Amino acid sequence: MAIGDLKLVDALRTKMQWHQARQRVIAENVANADTPRYRGKDLKRPDLPAAAGIAADGRGGLRGARVAAVSLAVTQPGHSAGLGGSRGFKSDATPRFEVTPNGNAVDIEEEMTKSAENQLDYQTAASLYQQSMALIRTALGRK
Repeated sequence: MAIGDLKLVDALRTKMQWHQARQRVIAENVANADTPRYRGKDLKRPDLPAAAGIAADGRGGLRGARVAAVSLAVTQPGHSAGLGGSRGFKSDATPRFEVTPNGNAVDIEEEMTKSAENQLDYQTAASLYQQSMALIRTALGRK
């Protein structure tokens, strides 16, 4: 059995990839804060139970179920699959409340808050991933 076949490890890896992609989107928002008519973007959180191969049982619990492999869609023939962008995560088109006179809807303070939150969440997932790897090494008898 490969390490990547473990549901928890796979879910943590997906979560870390999502945080990396979200950080790129937040950075784009900050970089375009002065661009006229630019609308800020965000990514929807991944469905981690589905990403981990676990489905809800309808009572708030979870039951094992295999989910088809996730692959990236190429929307334009000239685009490279899997490079940059949001790495297959869906965009969150939540409307912004504040729009400047030039039509820009990016609030720098909000983006900085999202960036700090995102960084903390990524560090938490990375720490859990490292601890999972240490636990697996211990179970295998390696230090």
